[in-house]
Amino acid sequence: MIFLDGAYLVEGTHPPLFRPVAASTVAEVQVLVEEIAARIGRLLEQRGMVERDMENAWLGGAVKAGPLDDLIGHSITYRVAAGPRTGQKLFTLQTVPAGEDADHRQGHDHNVARAGGFSLHAGIDIAPGQRDKLERLCRYISRPPVAEERMSLVSPGQIRYTLKTPYRDGTTHILVGPLDLMARLAALVPPPRMHLTRFHGVFAPHSKLRAAVTPAHRGMGTPKAATGAGEQAEAPTPRHVAMNWARRLKRVFGIEIESCASCGGKLRIVASIEEPQVIAKILSHLGRTNPDQYAPELPLGARAPPGPQKRLF
Repeated sequence: MIFLDGAYLVEGTHPPLFRPVAASTVAEVQVLVEEIAARIGRLLEQRGMVERDMENAWLGGAVKAGPLDDLIGHSITYRVAAGPRTGQKLFTLQTVPAGEDADHRQGHDHNVARAGGFSLHAGIDIAPGQRDKLERLCRYISRPPVAEERMSLVSPGQIRYTLKTPYRDGTTHILVGPLDLMARLAALVPPPRMHLTRFHGVFAPHSKLRAAVTPAHRGMGTPKAATGAGEQAEAPTPRHVAMNWARRLKRVFGIEIESCASCGGKLRIVASIEEPQVIAKILSHLGRTNPDQYAPELPLGARAPPGPQKRLF
């Protein structure tokens, strides 16, 4: 989560004024994480997902299991989720000495607090104008769950995943089988129709201050210029617009199609051809390849190459 270190104040017709607040102390962060842990615990208990007494908490017995709960349970307990070794401990490689326990390291961490299995880190702040640092932070919290560059195939048919940071027991690598890897990836798929990016406060879509505090100046409070009696013109085109599908290919998959491979010049997209028969006909006319290779019958539900995309947010 990314939060503003302050609040916007509105006085009359003047633009919103941002008032920063002082950095939080370790004691304040500790109080906050204890409150978060208590509220989430009460919510889970009200929904019957956990049962608690004065000293312990355990999973409730009346919870209806979902189709992926078994995979998720094996994943978070470091057990094999699928294959002949289902339920057994994962193979791990410990190549560094075991580190100190988290309780001993807590005093050395900057602005970190822990309570009831929850941890809260509030040691990163970004000053105004540090757009590069803000982008790095946004990319970090929205990073994918698996880093392909730290994954390698080893013999015999095992996948070795290198951890970014060693565990406290010195574990640096995890070995999983192909089927178990697929099960773990399936457990990471979010539920359908679930928003993965949410905006709150002044950045929420229906906030009246969103247009005044965002660079694109879009939102409910966007002013509209009047063109005549009782008529209003559309708002001007915002400075920040959604990326087209070509730039999305470059951002997500690293595929560059807007630059010429020969001279490095800028290319202009004339059209997006998605019909396989038309593609095969053009390639056949150019003598580039066998047209039958590019004119297969598309199976039911198959998706065409990416076309114009709608805005995600």
